[in-house]
Amino acid sequence: MKRWLNLAKLPFMKPTVGATPADVVHRENKWQLLHYRPRPQGVAFKTPLLLVPSLINRHYVLDLMPGKSFTEYLVAQGHDVFTIDWGTPGPEDRFLTFDEITDGYLGRAIRIAGRAAPQKKPHVLGYCLGGTLAAIHAAAHPDSMASLTALAAPVRFGDEGLLAAWTRTKTFDVEMLVSAMGNVPWQLMQSAFHLLRPTLNLSKAVHLLDRAWDDNFLDGFLALETWGNDNVSFPGAAYQRYVEELYRGDAFARGTFTLSGSLARPQAITCPTLAVTFEHDNIVPAASAKALLELAGAEDKQNIHLPGGHVGAVVSKAAAKGLWPQLSAYWGARDGAVQKSGARQARPAEAAKVRRKSG
Repeated sequence: MKRWLNLAKLPFMKPTVGATPADVVHRENKWQLLHYRPRPQGVAFKTPLLLVPSLINRHYVLDLMPGKSFTEYLVAQGHDVFTIDWGTPGPEDRFLTFDEITDGYLGRAIRIAGRAAPQKKPHVLGYCLGGTLAAIHAAAHPDSMASLTALAAPVRFGDEGLLAAWTRTKTFDVEMLVSAMGNVPWQLMQSAFHLLRPTLNLSKAVHLLDRAWDDNFLDGFLALETWGNDNVSFPGAAYQRYVEELYRGDAFARGTFTLSGSLARPQAITCPTLAVTFEHDNIVPAASAKALLELAGAEDKQNIHLPGGHVGAVVSKAAAKGLWPQLSAYWGARDGAVQKSGARQARPAEAAKVRRKSG
């Protein structure tokens, strides 16, 4: 009976997502930098952490909902956490370039997040395309980060994955697409992701019917569905360069990619580098993400390879017990002495607008 009552209530249920308390400390064009409020006893680590989400997804996948939030977990462990909310580009952003985003916007976020660190450098974690942007920035500015973590982030694009194959199709005229549409519609990109696994929606429907009696499952399901259908369009000029130079030219892996006119070779990355890959990731094949470790010039390089897919392996119960503690320990080990007591307080936010997002 409860299964059917829950299913009847489903259209009216609105999950609370992105709820970890945070302040906006920088805002520019459509993007903003969020600084999460520290735990009551203060932060425990010297080096702040900056999270860089993909350009086409909302940042709150890493802060999904109370009790199921990677960000909430990091704050509870004593990390001083920032994240970029890329916002929603408008038609006027069609000419926003890859350099403005990866060098300008991301560079400013890194500098602001690193102000409180002894070396003025934060740890940086980039998820999916956010990891690609972070890796390219680290290659162009090798001294900007305390460490680089690329979470399911494509680095070598000449792989045999379906997305790579589709973008190399001769009939895919990216210049005409951008010329006609301006920004690339999120609906078009979401359709491509659905084609990677055409039976996914059917599988989710069956799973929902089977577990609808479980309130905890239903909360997580709705939060993830809310995020999965809350995408943003890709600024046209940046998308064109992304496809032509990274996907088709594999320019970053080949060492020919430039950022604001400077060569951004992965061999120039010297900070501690971690690549997180997933065995069943059909969006970013493990080989594409692990290539960062083959190419980076850092001496401290590690790989965490886990079962699971591109999203589930990051937000699931298994991630909370396995991946999240491993990441926290990785940054803790590269932070220096941990303050066991009398932990320092994070500096006051520069702006005190509490950002709580509810669905």
